[in-house]
Amino acid sequence: MVVGVLLVPSTLLAQLFTGVVTNSKRNPLANVYVLNLEKNTHAHTNEEGVFELNNVQIGDTLQFVLMGYTEQKLVVSSLDKLVVVVKEKDIELAEVTIGNKINALRLITDIDIQMNPVNSSQDVLRKVPGLFIGQHAGGGKSEQMFLRGFDLDHGTDIAITVDDMPVNMVSHAHGQGYADLHFVIPETIDNIDFGKGPYYADKGNFSTAAYVNFTTKNQLQNSSVKLEGGQFDSWRLLGMFNVLNTHDHHAYVATEYLATDGYFDSSQNFNRINLFAKYTGDITEEDKLQVLLSHFTSSWDASGQIPQRAVDSGLIGRFGAIDDTEGGLTDRTNLSIRYDKILDEHSFIKNTVFYSHYDFELYSNFTFFLEDPINGDQIKQKESRNLYGLQTEYNHSKVFNNTRINWQAGFSLRNDVSTGNELAHTVNRSETLNYIQQGDINETNMGGYVNVTFEMGRWIINPSLRADYFNFQYNDYLQTNYETQAVSESTLSPKLNVFYNATDNFQAYVKSGKGFHSNDTRVVVVQDGKKILPSAYGLDVGYIWKPVPNIFLNMAYWNLYLDQEFVYVGDAGVVEPSGKTSRQGVDVSVRYQPVKWLFWNIDANYTKARAIDEPTGEDYIPLAPEYTLVSGLNVKHDSGMYGGLNLRYLGDRPANEDNSIVADGYTVVDFNVGYTFKQFDLGVQIQNLFDVDWNETQFATESRLQNETTSVEEIHFTPGTPFFVKAYCVYRF
Repeated sequence: MVVGVLLVPSTLLAQLFTGVVTNSKRNPLANVYVLNLEKNTHAHTNEEGVFELNNVQIGDTLQFVLMGYTEQKLVVSSLDKLVVVVKEKDIELAEVTIGNKINALRLITDIDIQMNPVNSSQDVLRKVPGLFIGQHAGGGKSEQMFLRGFDLDHGTDIAITVDDMPVNMVSHAHGQGYADLHFVIPETIDNIDFGKGPYYADKGNFSTAAYVNFTTKNQLQNSSVKLEGGQFDSWRLLGMFNVLNTHDHHAYVATEYLATDGYFDSSQNFNRINLFAKYTGDITEEDKLQVLLSHFTSSWDASGQIPQRAVDSGLIGRFGAIDDTEGGLTDRTNLSIRYDKILDEHSFIKNTVFYSHYDFELYSNFTFFLEDPINGDQIKQKESRNLYGLQTEYNHSKVFNNTRINWQAGFSLRNDVSTGNELAHTVNRSETLNYIQQGDINETNMGGYVNVTFEMGRWIINPSLRADYFNFQYNDYLQTNYETQAVSESTLSPKLNVFYNATDNFQAYVKSGKGFHSNDTRVVVVQDGKKILPSAYGLDVGYIWKPVPNIFLNMAYWNLYLDQEFVYVGDAGVVEPSGKTSRQGVDVSVRYQPVKWLFWNIDANYTKARAIDEPTGEDYIPLAPEYTLVSGLNVKHDSGMYGGLNLRYLGDRPANEDNSIVADGYTVVDFNVGYTFKQFDLGVQIQNLFDVDWNETQFATESRLQNETTSVEEIHFTPGTPFFVKAYCVYRF
């Protein structure tokens, strides 16, 4: 049964049938599967909810399917343009179709979010299958990330965006591609779009291992207040409030305050404030406007990475510190405006402009007394940045001789102006002994792409080409004479993806393409980096299959070659170019819904990562994960009960090039349970249910303690969260 149907006069020929699919609040729905049951032809709605079907006749039955919405069928009674309104419902895996989706893997995160919503900043990135994170600086620093045999550091080989606004910071004071997502309030996230490999034309810099785009909600179902409290004097207060909620206009604000002492011997004194506001409106039937404004600020103390020998000797405990004056503060303010325009039944254009102001100050001590036996080796990394950008994309769709052709042409511009970008030798966060680096960075990236998709029966062929131009400028404060050092570079990135949809429940694919990650401006113009825009060449061969209605299976073999790896050298403040690398592996993901209220998920990954030009046995890539696994059982019952038991496993991995130092793996289990009744939610979350000792981050580091005469290279680690319980209460109104 169709919830709502509206007939609109059409200027199209009768053979080409068009329509729009929206939800109950009249927001357009993308990726709705539209099937003509009589002709066995199908289409998908675009971002504006529009679909086109060829050779539709009066009396044909159309079926509309989208996960999380009630399946609809209607008999065509007129060839005029159709507006269909579908109703939201709980997810059922049996209704999910795979056929003719270019990014069917996104179904994985769609399923996971509906069954186990994001409710902490750590959960945000863990929703991407195979992606692991680690925090090693008191909770305020961006997490270290691992995926497909990469130690991604803080974002060097993964492009992260929020509502299409870039998160990664180029030529950052603490490392290339630094991506701090703490300005995102988890409960505002609506969906997560991701793709592994360099196969996507609209994704540029850093999208070598993967890209991730978080989309925030356009509107709230209701206003709410949430209070969380837990061990280690941990508190969180969240408010989400509808401001405007009419047929055509929606606006809401959200605010978050988070504070904790942490589980370390020295208090973290951590606090974070987030403010977020979003407006979405239909100015006319063809014009849509979205405005997003957010601000966050955070400060913290940290115990840093500690050497294993200090714990073994009893000098400190697992949660102790050699230098507990580490820590930092940061803030970011964002403004984004998006304007979408429907030009006609075949085409639309979307435009986004954005601005961010960003401040960062971080104190670290990796080597303790190695370089300065008297004052210690503490460093300060600091910058203030203004980020300007725009993105525009034209979309056109046409049916020609039973072949559907969709193409996009896009352009982007980004300019980062980072002033006072410094690395300094400090003592106790209060005294600067000397500056190691100090200067202003101005980096500009222009990119353009053409992406074409041919849908021919069971086949989808997707060739594309991307072009990027970079200009790097650096003014070094430490030089005697003023000089702007500058260099420019361009690169082309061709890509070709082929999909074969044997049935609506089986898709085989081959993805191939070239991507790149840029080097740090200071390396490029000052230190003569070997390559400015080193390339990455990737191949994925895999399939997505529903062998039975309630099982979703994805398996892929992949290979990725980089013609230059980057290694971040923290105490030198540079991203050091190294040699060529090769990675290959297998990804497996399964989603199973044995009954309506129970989901089981598993993501297993194997990777072999090696440096190409090094001798066998000395060719390991430090911290590259070899085996990872995530699995969970999650319950969402009509009675209001919900909960889950979730496990993550990261295997042992080499910490240096000859594997003589090993970073220990871990297995951690988290648990949550809750109950929804009337306007309330009550729940409990437990991290590290079995209270295992595990190391969240680990590095092979040469250091010297104050009482040592010689240095030692060994594992330095940040301990993972011990047993940690917190409770929460949500009130909706």
